[in-house]
Amino acid sequence: MGTQTLSSAIPGGGFLLQASAPEDTFTPENFNDEQRMIIDMCNEFLNKDVIPHLIELDAKKEGLMQSLLDEAGKLGLLGAAFPEQYGGLGKDFVTATIINECLGGGHSFAVAMAAHNGIGSLPILYFGTQEQKDKFIPKLAAGEMKGAYALTEPGSGSDALAAKTTAKLSEDGKSWVLNGQKIWITNAGFADVFTVFAKVDGKDFSAFIVERNTPGLSFGEEEHKMGIKGSSTRQLFFENCAIPKENLLGEIGRGHVIAFNILNIGRLKLAAAATGGAKLALKTTINYAKTREQFKVPIASFGAVQHKLAEMAIKIFASESALYRTADWIEKKEQELKSTGHDNAVLGAAEEYAIECAMLKVLGSENLDFVVDEGVQVHGGNGFSDEYNISRAYRDSRINRIFEGTNEINRLLVIDMYLKRAMKGRLNIMAPAMAIQKELMSIPDFDTDDAPFAAELKVIANFKKAILMCAGAAAQKLMMQLEYEQEILMNLADMLIDTFQAESILIRAMKMQAAGNENAAIAADIARTFIFDAGDRINIAGKNAINAFADGDEQRMMLMGVKRFSKVAAYNTKEARRRIAAKLVEKGHYPF
Repeated sequence: MGTQTLSSAIPGGGFLLQASAPEDTFTPENFNDEQRMIIDMCNEFLNKDVIPHLIELDAKKEGLMQSLLDEAGKLGLLGAAFPEQYGGLGKDFVTATIINECLGGGHSFAVAMAAHNGIGSLPILYFGTQEQKDKFIPKLAAGEMKGAYALTEPGSGSDALAAKTTAKLSEDGKSWVLNGQKIWITNAGFADVFTVFAKVDGKDFSAFIVERNTPGLSFGEEEHKMGIKGSSTRQLFFENCAIPKENLLGEIGRGHVIAFNILNIGRLKLAAAATGGAKLALKTTINYAKTREQFKVPIASFGAVQHKLAEMAIKIFASESALYRTADWIEKKEQELKSTGHDNAVLGAAEEYAIECAMLKVLGSENLDFVVDEGVQVHGGNGFSDEYNISRAYRDSRINRIFEGTNEINRLLVIDMYLKRAMKGRLNIMAPAMAIQKELMSIPDFDTDDAPFAAELKVIANFKKAILMCAGAAAQKLMMQLEYEQEILMNLADMLIDTFQAESILIRAMKMQAAGNENAAIAADIARTFIFDAGDRINIAGKNAINAFADGDEQRMMLMGVKRFSKVAAYNTKEARRRIAAKLVEKGHYPF
């Protein structure tokens, strides 16, 4: 693959083919003063209005969730990213991401809010007629109306296009008549307006705006869920439910465009909320470890606990670094598309980085799951008690690997999008993949570079070679059959997700060191520890993929290649984790 080209304009999925320059990469250290003020406002709202009422929220105290959403609306948090002409604040994509992250520690409230100002409002904002926008968006932005999104059905979860809910034009041509059922609808208990997907005449997948008081719309009882108990989740039933003809959203037969484009943004928003939830769980766990004593000393002094605390921080740093790197790419692409007159610049930008959004959804939700699981472990028996908030965090986390497309579906989507973009010429993957196969026949480059982080940069470049080698050979060998080899696709996705996190972390650490940031040394420890462990994971995933489709000399050559490309120099991760943990204990929270 040779020397990677540095560029600030990396296309969606292009991180695999070219490296980012630290100075062109956005990190949380780049937040401006206004964004930091918004963080403070979000934290104040969360700590004053949400956290004290978590038990009441979980008990579904009548009207509490709506009142909290009303309060968030008064603060401008619901309509922050909506255009000013509709009563929003017109904030940029990065700022909207910050709000999602900061309120992600709100447990069930975070779910209700994300459903309202994300999938519950954006379909109308981005695909509605001018009349639809004027009618609904100002009220949704202010919280006067609450939004919800009705896609899933009993027989269609991951296969959304298999929906059976139907829409038929009435005999007088003035109404759409809906019949069918939706399940797992967040905010259904109080939402005023629903984006509902149905098939016109049973065949053309389309979207519709349905208001709550419409005759023929009824609701099931509240679902009893494992977690996020405070969020309202009900079934919707449509029985000859007649809505005005003008409530068709977008075009007939184009509902999939709405559903899938909104999900791109939803996946990034989920990763943001998961990152915020993980930070709160880590803070809770650090403070517990500092005050809980065993054998007459705080358990935070034990190496085994320090290892856990450090690893929790490493996972959060990874999620955060990848999240804002991508959010900034989307923001820049949105501005570029706006300058060319693009109708839906935000959606176009999110589609460009749909690969990254799918990866963020997976890594964000799985990193959160790791953090809350280890948090319970540090709490010991107390972590299994409802008296400790970490047990709620554990229960609430689990849904995130299912929301917005299961993590398995998102892993498959990552590779599917790469292959489709390669076939359309959007990404040139096969040429560098072929070059790497030739490189396997050459003598490895043993040159050393003493520049800061040069060794780590080379490791990241080699991780990318391992992916291209495996993906290129699998595509050549299996061709059209590759889409049915889900195990191989998931191996490749895991390699990509680890590499994306590793590079995002490393770039941020490099940038922090160059700026003389007070946490630069800890960031370097995090980067080197993550990269060291990622090498082993990439090696295993690569071997599993190769062994699934190759044999003989080809297999032996490729196994040697993946070993070579996933090799990382020895590093004392124990001491690095102890240094990270010491910083956490000193600060009492995630320090970045």
